[in-house]
Amino acid sequence: MSLFENTIRQMRQAAALIKLNPHIEDHLSYPERILEVNIPVRMDSGSIKIFRGFRVQHNNARGPYKGGIRFHPQVDMEEVKALAAWMTIKCAVVNIPLGGAKGGVVVDHTTLSTNELEKLTRGYTRAIAPFIGPEKDIPAPDVYTNPQIMAWIADEYSVLQGYNKLGVVTGKPLAVGGSIGRDQATSQGGVYVLLEALKNRQQHPQQTRVVIQGFGNAGANVALLLAKEGFKVIGVSDSKGGLFCENGLKPETAISCKLEKGEVGECFVAGIESGESCKKVTNEELLELECDVLVLSALENQITKNNAAKIKAKIILELANGPTTPEADTILKEKNVIILPDILANAGGVTVSYFELVQNEMNYYWSAEEVQERLRKIMIDAWHHVDDLAKKYNCTYREAAFIAALKRLEETMQLRGW
Repeated sequence: MSLFENTIRQMRQAAALIKLNPHIEDHLSYPERILEVNIPVRMDSGSIKIFRGFRVQHNNARGPYKGGIRFHPQVDMEEVKALAAWMTIKCAVVNIPLGGAKGGVVVDHTTLSTNELEKLTRGYTRAIAPFIGPEKDIPAPDVYTNPQIMAWIADEYSVLQGYNKLGVVTGKPLAVGGSIGRDQATSQGGVYVLLEALKNRQQHPQQTRVVIQGFGNAGANVALLLAKEGFKVIGVSDSKGGLFCENGLKPETAISCKLEKGEVGECFVAGIESGESCKKVTNEELLELECDVLVLSALENQITKNNAAKIKAKIILELANGPTTPEADTILKEKNVIILPDILANAGGVTVSYFELVQNEMNYYWSAEEVQERLRKIMIDAWHHVDDLAKKYNCTYREAAFIAALKRLEETMQLRGW
């Protein structure tokens, strides 16, 4: 079953609980527009190479399409369709006036020079330019894209329009109209949700051991934020392997060590407050460590029917998109593992992207305190709404988050005559 089919399956399970209008359910089961483009790039060698790119616009009933762009060698249309659908749901869960989209280019960015990467980015922008814009579709960074790439997109789009239109993308550098707080927004939003969930269990951060899979931007930031709140981080991993420190580690030391050595698994003598050595573990072993909270901040399909029964965490915080398959969901539910789902837990990123869009349109920018207070309120309000729905329908938090989104989408689409 493809990632997109998994997404629709999850949506239909929630739709059945609330007897969603079948016409709305069918509408949401298909993207509204699918673009596939071919991007010719003159490489530094003088040769021409063609790259495939995608942009999927899933639904814009509640506002302009919104969603990131990833540069990855394994990008395919089914993945982009799934991510676009998730964005529609995610924006509705946190009740911001945006729809869902996603984009991608099939490329290994590590093989490109900076000059080639800029050419590819500008070529992709030209190819999708008629379909994007602050009132149409607003891209953002995703896997292996960053603020610099967003700055190139904003510049190329502005050149095509003949005037500055920096709000065409979010996740830009501050000097090009970015928002304070965007770099940590996904992680910070997830921390706000986790803290509220722990209150339900009357559990304090100081009593909570955390394992983090994925030590890129989101994973490293969440490690820092959780440690600041008093959580004990006992394990982290990246794509090459992981590190288990029974007595806890210092995220700052692990981050510095990874930058120096290239992989966090090689930092097995760093970051221990007690001075003891850490143990090097595989990604698979890290997922199965005994802990209170397992943070998933890597890629899709990390917990499946093959390893779900071995998960020992009591709570899973999904900062990645789609890290748990539907089959794994069923197994984890039977084990009474609480899942704080991606469509709620990682919505801090799109929320602050929405803030950036608003600031761009006003040409007036907020302080760090204003951004954080607005983000905190939206995430906590969303959590309590989802928590109330989970109790009302006696369902999982994932089902409750889908229900929250589907009810809002149904109301909007019916009022608009869809």
